[in-house]
Amino acid sequence: MTRPVVAIVCDRITLFGHDAHAAFHGYVHAVAEVSGALPLLLPASGPDLDLDSLLSAVDGLLLTGSPSNVEPSCYAGPAPDPSMHLDRARDATVLQPLPRLVDAGLPLFGVCRGLQELNVAYGGTLHTAVHEQPGLRDHRIGDLKRPLDQWYADKHPVQVQPGGVLARLLPQPSFDINSLHEQGIARLGQGLRVEAQADDGLVEAISVQAAAQFTLAVQWHPEMRVADSAEARTLFAAFGDACRARRAQRLGGART
Repeated sequence: MTRPVVAIVCDRITLFGHDAHAAFHGYVHAVAEVSGALPLLLPASGPDLDLDSLLSAVDGLLLTGSPSNVEPSCYAGPAPDPSMHLDRARDATVLQPLPRLVDAGLPLFGVCRGLQELNVAYGGTLHTAVHEQPGLRDHRIGDLKRPLDQWYADKHPVQVQPGGVLARLLPQPSFDINSLHEQGIARLGQGLRVEAQADDGLVEAISVQAAAQFTLAVQWHPEMRVADSAEARTLFAAFGDACRARRAQRLGGART
């Protein structure tokens, strides 16, 4: 039996003076090895993305984390600081189509920026700098001179909200996560559910209330902890199961 196909959203970057599309290997590895799916990189091509073709060809969508932030104008936020790393091509590719993809039954897993994209796509807003908000901790990446594995070490706990997707997947009501983000949810998007919160009250995981399929987004980085975190492996495994169910439905419908 062939594997389900998961589209992994890329960043638009510059490589040797050329526009290019890229995704970190951690996402590719987690999808292939833990979700048990075929990773397929989805370019940040803006209006060139054909949604009907995408829905007919893939069984899941992974919204990756990124060094870039969502452009504040996408959620009526303040003008960005000149130092803020933006990716307007990715914004144009992802934000508008997301509700339609969810409504069509496509399983979705969002990580870090992916959580922020899902929130904005449903009309929510973001703090452009969480560390500047009174009462919220500094959730940023920290010292970039540290070894890479230390970037993704557990930093603070999250509290799982009862009755949601996370509560059904994970037995423990609280566990520790890594934290590498500057933006964060300010106002929750319409129709979204809070799945987990940090100890300072910041929303750390969300889902789409009306979605029958797996639609979960987390603010932390499970893709970098699949080797040593049972929680990380559980999330990617559940996403893979949802993609297999979608594939069976998609191919079954194609034969009728």
